Amino acid sequence: MHFRLASEAFDTAPLRDGLQQPGCGGFCAFEGWVRDSNEGRQVDGLSYEAYAELALAEGERIVEEAIARYGIGDACCVHRTGDLAIGDLAVWVGASAAHRDEAFRACRYIIDEIKHRLPIWKKEHYVTGESAWVACTHAYREHEHESDHAHRHHEPAAAFAPDYSRQLRLREVGEAGQARLAASRVLVIGAGGLGCPVISYLAGAGVGTLGIVDGDRIDASNLHRQTLYGMRDIGELKVDAARRRVTALNPAVQVQTWSKPLDADNAVEVFGQFDLVVECTDDMRSRYLSNDAAVLSGTRLILASVYQYEGQLQVIEPGAACLRCLWPHEPAPDEVGSCVSSGVLGPVPGTLGAMQAMEALKLLLDLPRPREPALLLVNLLDMGMTRLPIDARRGCALHGGCASVARRALERDPGEADIALHFDVLEEALAAGFQLVDLRETKEIIAEPLGVAAARQISSAQILAHAGEFAQGRWLLVCASGRRSAHAARLLRAEGLHQVHSLAGGVSALRVTG
Repeated sequence: MHFRLASEAFDTAPLRDGLQQPGCGGFCAFEGWVRDSNEGRQVDGLSYEAYAELALAEGERIVEEAIARYGIGDACCVHRTGDLAIGDLAVWVGASAAHRDEAFRACRYIIDEIKHRLPIWKKEHYVTGESAWVACTHAYREHEHESDHAHRHHEPAAAFAPDYSRQLRLREVGEAGQARLAASRVLVIGAGGLGCPVISYLAGAGVGTLGIVDGDRIDASNLHRQTLYGMRDIGELKVDAARRRVTALNPAVQVQTWSKPLDADNAVEVFGQFDLVVECTDDMRSRYLSNDAAVLSGTRLILASVYQYEGQLQVIEPGAACLRCLWPHEPAPDEVGSCVSSGVLGPVPGTLGAMQAMEALKLLLDLPRPREPALLLVNLLDMGMTRLPIDARRGCALHGGCASVARRALERDPGEADIALHFDVLEEALAAGFQLVDLRETKEIIAEPLGVAAARQISSAQILAHAGEFAQGRWLLVCASGRRSAHAARLLRAEGLHQVHSLAGGVSALRVTG
């Protein structure tokens, strides 16, 4: 075990000795002690309470994350519970590594993450006889002479038992409905502008298990609309930050994460593990894959998309019309707008995400809702909403039905396993024998040149017209984000050209040098 709770005083020497390894020359430890004052008030002791089961699981995960992130030899943490006197050791963190810098950074990471993620509460006892609970997210800063009394309002009992009283008062919810939510499993694909409100509202409502799929890291440009995250989260995987926020909001919710996108090989199996899937990406390929997996697994699916000030919403139920009934074929990425290319105001995906969350709760609680298949169009400038009925006799019905169309689509899907390749710099790809093809438009290339003279320029819309040129050699297609290049690579592979690859993440994922 890398993390444990201790109800009594403990000896740090065995902990330190246990971290020693022949290849480790650096060691860092943090000790937090109980002090006798805080912001001018005399303290004569502390009490710690923990939601033990969750704290142990999340604490273990945090230390393992630090070991993997910083490549250190080993690390551990012990946190006290119960009553502590002045001068007692409250928390100990140790990390060993080949070099001191890695050990220091890993130790600091563990301290910060435990402060924000663990359900542990501290009560300060004052010499006046008064006492006050202090949120754990500020406990370590107080040991370091920084404090925030604004968070001293709630007894730990309130955090142990989420308060669903407002929704329990609804006749359609009540205790029975709340029990249904607690037993429900919902998968959210995409933890961005749409996914953030979906995750927040479903966690707050008490959905028992939330699955979150997202391979992206948080960027500063996300924060104006992706309200789960803050500045300190930039650079972190969205699934990790989202899991931490869900745990802080409602410790009763179990969170499962996938840091890689689902593909044709595993999507149907993963969907089958959930009662409902909410697709929240701005990636058309993900939407079509989700549609096909939902149809074949018999899983209900809620789709939404956003373009500038407008949005679309569609609920797909087993046996009803699907996405391909409306649009049989996935459009090319450059034919569909995105937040990156078209711009967006934060409340637009927020509104559509909240509507997705509402549809999810209506399905889970069996609340009244329209049963006829339809596409809902939302315009947030004039606040108009239009429902377009979907004729189930058209679309997939003309080609063998939704299941047959979905099955054929997944069978043709080459997957992403060996299409997308990661390179830090393009010189690595050239050294590996790849020929580069830049699919971006001229204005994009002028704004951000590749910096290598060996790249050819072919518009992504013209890629099939040049298919014969890719018969020999190894090719790496490049675009801004990796979406156009992945789509183009799949088109060429469908023509039998299997030595064509896509630069994962596109130009934006390349490491800046010089």
